[in-house]
Amino acid sequence: MEAAKLTGIERELVLQYLIDGNVPVTVTPIEDDEAESSGDGTEVKPATSALFPIAIKAEQLKVLEQGIILLTNPPQNVKNFIDKKVRVEFYFNRLGLYFETKIKQIKAGLALVIPSSISRIQESPVAAKPTEISAQLYFSVNQKTDVHIDCVPAEGYQLFTKPVWKDIAEEVQVKAKEYLEEFIVNARQKGVAGSGVQLIPVVRYLSEKVLKMESVQNRRSPLEILFINHERIVFGQKAGNADLQDGMEYALEMSFPLPRPLSERKIFGTCRVESNYYDEKRELVCVVCRYTSLQEEDIRFLYEKGTGEKFI
Repeated sequence: MEAAKLTGIERELVLQYLIDGNVPVTVTPIEDDEAESSGDGTEVKPATSALFPIAIKAEQLKVLEQGIILLTNPPQNVKNFIDKKVRVEFYFNRLGLYFETKIKQIKAGLALVIPSSISRIQESPVAAKPTEISAQLYFSVNQKTDVHIDCVPAEGYQLFTKPVWKDIAEEVQVKAKEYLEEFIVNARQKGVAGSGVQLIPVVRYLSEKVLKMESVQNRRSPLEILFINHERIVFGQKAGNADLQDGMEYALEMSFPLPRPLSERKIFGTCRVESNYYDEKRELVCVVCRYTSLQEEDIRFLYEKGTGEKFI
């Protein structure tokens, strides 16, 4: 889908907004420009971490009337993108906007020229209906109110396979190990460590997940399901999206598509939040929930689906 570009008048309003407000922006290198040539002439893509967005705070930039953004003491890794094409994203009255430009080295430091074309961030395509599981988490257990949030499988996670360390991208394993050591101590202190297998998708999510600018700021999005077995379900999300409180109990409905002529299997129960785990910037949070009520036949179903073994 072609990006919706701002009109000339809209661009002028946005430029004045940037000049007056010095809003924070994120800068992401554009992957095609980052590809390097190997010795045999083939292109080598950069590591995933090299393409992470870099946040630049409002106090680290100044927008001039000429449409130039000067960067003052920006994060050190921004210098890696000098003379390279980048995508600059920001919010204008909660509306996500972006433009593409190059980072230039000038006498005053680093600078970005705002081009004539500024575009709206497009809506993410609607994901296909989950084929493995979908769920809804209800925010009221004791009252008959339909306050819920959708839960969908996180992309790239094998929900019913025992998580292993090699699932985590190699370039973030050092950070993941730091998180894991901290979270194991926390879980043992609270007496909720169990086998600890539920913490592997937690540290993977907090180490790998890249927050992207949305078309509309602060829109509530579904919880991402990272792991599920017959004892627990683990969610990941942006902090502040739909925070689940430690120790609180929530109603949970899970749906599993079944082969025809059957349609789906539904499981109803409740779960309690064992722990919330945050990344170092407190931008992301993973929530580990333990079931507090589940029918025995549903426990058997989840056990056998996750292990491939008969439940005894």
